[in-house]
Amino acid sequence: MAILDRISGSDAAILTLSRGYHPGHVIPLHFHDRDQLVFASHGVMTVRTGEDTWVVPAHRAVWIPRKAAHTITMSGQVAMRTLYLRQGLARSLPRKCCVINVPALLRELILHACACGALRRCIPWHSHLIDVILDQLCVIDVVPLQLPLPRDPRALRVAEVLVANPSDQRTLAQLSSGNGASRRTIERLFVDSTGMTFGRWRQQLRLMHAMRLLGAGAPVTQAALDAGYSTPSAFIAAFRKTQGATPSLYFKR
Repeated sequence: MAILDRISGSDAAILTLSRGYHPGHVIPLHFHDRDQLVFASHGVMTVRTGEDTWVVPAHRAVWIPRKAAHTITMSGQVAMRTLYLRQGLARSLPRKCCVINVPALLRELILHACACGALRRCIPWHSHLIDVILDQLCVIDVVPLQLPLPRDPRALRVAEVLVANPSDQRTLAQLSSGNGASRRTIERLFVDSTGMTFGRWRQQLRLMHAMRLLGAGAPVTQAALDAGYSTPSAFIAAFRKTQGATPSLYFKR
């Protein structure tokens, strides 16, 4: 059962939280009465709701609307910086969870806001800072680091097998055998429920799993093979396509 982590009660437009977490730490299922922007200045977070999973590496943040129940799991040491925004303040962002890009200016704004503790409209320079943060949130890019789960029990069973072992090399036909549905049916169910073909969904699963391994300190080759990639170069290409840099360069910077 999700726990309400009450944030309201303050007149501040934006409240903040700065906290470090050890590898493997799990923040249990909870929700807030404010919108939440969670940024990892270091490390990798995995955010889960009832039906979806998001991986949030450094230089990214996850937007979590108020009342959205979620858990957060840490891969490696995580330096978390959180902004709690009063309801209705960030109208440009969707009313569902998503991972967003954090450019250099927004990163510094988040860190500066967290150093302040709380931002109030009644203080002129606070009000200016709030407006700049909101302006930046209006122009950010959503990053495709989401893994929705299929809702049909037959497709969900296939998904759960792969989530438990992303390096499983069996074909969809083999995974579907004895599952009460044909390969073609399972493929259709994945598209209907997740908006992805089974092959695309499997690639996303492997990429996100490899990111968690890298965040925990695994070498690139180990992360690639443990996530099910045939070669490290295949993983590096997939990572560069989505993150704009090789894994080594991304985590180094």
